[in-house]
Amino acid sequence: MQKSLTVAALILMALGSFLGVQIMTASVAKANFSSAYDEPVPKKPKKVAKKQVKKPTPQSKQAIQAKKRQYQLQQLKQQRMARYNARTRYGQARCFGFFDCLRKKNRTYQRRVTSASVGGIDRQTRSTVPWKEAKFAPGTIIVRTPERALYYVLPEGKAYRYDVGVGKEGFQWSGNSKIVMKKEWPSWRPPQQMIEREAAKGHYIPDFMEGGPDNPLGARAMYIGGTLFRIHGTNNAASIGGAVSSGCIRMMNADVIDLYDRVKVGSRVYVYQ
Repeated sequence: MQKSLTVAALILMALGSFLGVQIMTASVAKANFSSAYDEPVPKKPKKVAKKQVKKPTPQSKQAIQAKKRQYQLQQLKQQRMARYNARTRYGQARCFGFFDCLRKKNRTYQRRVTSASVGGIDRQTRSTVPWKEAKFAPGTIIVRTPERALYYVLPEGKAYRYDVGVGKEGFQWSGNSKIVMKKEWPSWRPPQQMIEREAAKGHYIPDFMEGGPDNPLGARAMYIGGTLFRIHGTNNAASIGGAVSSGCIRMMNADVIDLYDRVKVGSRVYVYQ
């Protein structure tokens, strides 16, 4: 009896274990597991859109041409204003004495200098004029900014007068000093402030420029002590007679060569506004 019960129990246990395994395998087969370890489905790479370079339209071409034309007109306007200023200034030049005004003795001088400066031709504008200010010794240089004129004092109450270009508005100055150095066909190193200022306007200025006809300092330069300024020539004769520089005194190349040969290192310089 006990043996039969034992055999029956073993049979039941075997059947139970068999049925349990089948049930578990069936449930596992039906289950839909999504594990974090499953490999992701590869996504198709997105197509990178190529940047299309826009071709200039007729309207944009017209805008560029209009800007160029506007710039050219501005340049022409500046040249005309410089010429007009020269004409009016010399037309209204002051007389050097009461009787000179009545007799108009300085009329020839006005015509000769005006033709040189207005035409933009590098010619000598020097003229001998009366000089009554005895406090200035012969050999002294006097710059009168409102007149756009430089005077070189001579003996016996006379002076040479030259037409010059002066500092533009905001760059004009006054004071007195000495000529500390002279150079022929000087090289040019513009200050960093000027380079940055012109770069903001879209103008490129090199850090260094060798002396020569294309150099803005022209044929000669006389350096004023204690300042960054010079009395120098120019490569743009049309600018003489205007307020165009960054503080330096510009002269025609013919004039600055003439003055260079007369001025000595140590000569006094007076600049008046």
